[in-house]
Amino acid sequence: MFALIASEFMPVSLLTPMAADLRVSEGLAGYGIAISGAFAVLTSLSISALAGGMDRKILLLGLTALMALSGAVVALAPNYPTYMIGRALIGVVIGGFWSMSAATAMRLVPAAQVPRALAIFNGGNALATVIAAPLGSYLGSIIGWRGAFGCLIPVAVIAFIWQWAALPAITATRAADSGNVFRLLKRRTVALGMAACGTFFMGQFVLFTYVRPFLETVAHVDVSTLSLILLGIGLAGFVGTTIVGAFLKASLYRTLIIIPVLMATIALSLIPFGAWVDTVAVLLGLWGLLATAAPVGWWSWIAQVLPKDAEAGGGLMVAVIQLAIALGSTIGGALFDGAGYQASFMASAAVLLLAAFLSWMTSRSQST
Repeated sequence: MFALIASEFMPVSLLTPMAADLRVSEGLAGYGIAISGAFAVLTSLSISALAGGMDRKILLLGLTALMALSGAVVALAPNYPTYMIGRALIGVVIGGFWSMSAATAMRLVPAAQVPRALAIFNGGNALATVIAAPLGSYLGSIIGWRGAFGCLIPVAVIAFIWQWAALPAITATRAADSGNVFRLLKRRTVALGMAACGTFFMGQFVLFTYVRPFLETVAHVDVSTLSLILLGIGLAGFVGTTIVGAFLKASLYRTLIIIPVLMATIALSLIPFGAWVDTVAVLLGLWGLLATAAPVGWWSWIAQVLPKDAEAGGGLMVAVIQLAIALGSTIGGALFDGAGYQASFMASAAVLLLAAFLSWMTSRSQST
């Protein structure tokens, strides 16, 4: 998971040299992230049907090999179209891995240990989010952007060997008509839960996408302080993934309701305290702790609500999350540019409170 997330976000810190070398604008180079997201959505909606009865260990090994191939294609890309093909390949891997994460965890550990297994998955995610950008920037300055992407290849090879040696054969367990993931939305609990999950991620990214310009223009932090605050957010997120399992074990829905309420409170608190750097750093650290812990809860929800259809449910959730992030970033950007950070942060809080309400509705639906 670490190698996958590092591959996904590596271009963020290497856009400038990549754009210059490929002779395109930085905006066009940035589309390498957008195209990976688009292919992640397409893959998440179709991989369960396309994989059929294939041993999921073989499928995971194939996706890991594709991750290494993507790194090689990007590192050796002679032109922009080839670079985009390499980025599309990593999108396929992202959609495939995330879609099967809950289903794979359910088959590898006892039911009571599923939240902890998912927390370990997301711990790799949080760790990569912390390290990928600064590591990519550092490697890019030492061995160039192609060398930085080339470094991902041996990491993928190690992950391939580890999975080949450690994973047992994983028999596919597919429900009837599992090819159409949208059929799951006919169930009221699933529809409400997907709406709650999507609303949560939308509210999160209405604010978080623009945290850097907020820190630069409102808190007036310098580059080193900015890096420390971002590092603190990532480290807090890593802590969040390690402790959330205990809360989920005590009460899944209570955790899913409380987290967006607390994040909405933080979003509103950032408005009056925006110029207080120390207070902002603490608030954003708490934000990172909660925001990174929440996905563990939603993947645990998939395991609880769709125990026999986790692959299709996981694929649908990946698509919902990706679309919600895109929508949240777009809305947040329009508000940030048009009405200021206060409007963006208030909108984030409102959407997060809606996510808490939808989570409560989901819990009521499941209990009836």
